[in-house]
Amino acid sequence: MTHNEATTPPGASTGSTGAAGAAHPGRPAAARATSRDVARAAGVSQAAVSLVLGDKWRGRVSPAKAEAVRAAARELGYRPNLAARSLRMGRTRTALLVVPALTTEFFARVYTGAARIAADHGFGVVLYPSPEGIGPARDPFDSAAATLDGVIASSMAAEALTALRAAGLPLVMLDSDPDDDRATATVNLDIADGVRQLTGHLIALGHRRITHLAADVRSWTFDVRAHAVTAALDGVPGALLRRQPAALGVDAGLRAAHTALTGPGPRPTALLCDDDIIAAGACKAVRRLGLRVPEDISVTGFDDLALAVAVEPELTTVRLPAEEFGEAGMRALMAALDGRPAEATTLPVELVTRGSTAPPADAPGNAARPGGQ
Repeated sequence: MTHNEATTPPGASTGSTGAAGAAHPGRPAAARATSRDVARAAGVSQAAVSLVLGDKWRGRVSPAKAEAVRAAARELGYRPNLAARSLRMGRTRTALLVVPALTTEFFARVYTGAARIAADHGFGVVLYPSPEGIGPARDPFDSAAATLDGVIASSMAAEALTALRAAGLPLVMLDSDPDDDRATATVNLDIADGVRQLTGHLIALGHRRITHLAADVRSWTFDVRAHAVTAALDGVPGALLRRQPAALGVDAGLRAAHTALTGPGPRPTALLCDDDIIAAGACKAVRRLGLRVPEDISVTGFDDLALAVAVEPELTTVRLPAEEFGEAGMRALMAALDGRPAEATTLPVELVTRGSTAPPADAPGNAARPGGQ
């Protein structure tokens, strides 16, 4: 378990001058910034600072001034006195973010977004990666209800919540079924639309024999991907969709792609992968079979991780706004804690076309394009 309380951001003023206070002989660091410093920097009253950082500003402070207060607080490294505020409000000012084991930077970016909004509200965030990835996990607290104000959790780590549900805390689910009655609110990415965009891209290039390298994980988000691929190819003349399960890993993607490319029947012309890691393994499998990406086999990913531009050719994939995802999840939790309705939210995603996709090998002129450029 990693405890990550909101801290002074890099570059925030901690030197001998500025609103945070001047240095004094014998003192190792500048005086801590106060709400008065924030008010002065933002050009508002201390009362406005209190309203904004307590998330009570709507209807009382303009959105522009509220953003100015948050920006000033971040710049000065201002943190409210959480102990005093907790005594007044009966809150711990702590949220738990539960994610699968941190095997990619995606969930690190989700945490970054969530922590940014939490800091604006004077909250700390405890990051809890389920140690077994997606399975049940022990309660990380002796008493979650006494230690936390609320929980944000990825659907991939949903089983890790078993020990926490009895605490009755507000729960915001990420990438999860909007009809899940366990959740106080849900925040989703438009995964189905991302898959539709990918599949439509392959169809437009002329691909009809497509194998879906499907993540071998029981999770709502991967069920959505499978259904969306099937629906997108339904009714397309000559379409042949196969599905090959793959664990979330480069080696697993390699093995699944090898199976898909060497199995009986006509060889697929495109491999549509549930994430970039599987896709990286698929690209290796294509090359080991003496084939080329994309002239012989097109490969697509999903997520747009740093890995997507580290492979050659770079991956066509779907970009997911991870930090905005974390921000939206934390905003939903703050709304729930304030007794405001937290409506289901779905964030748009974006198709990013790169060098790993091209028309099928039998398309005119395809073989003459080195590297698929």
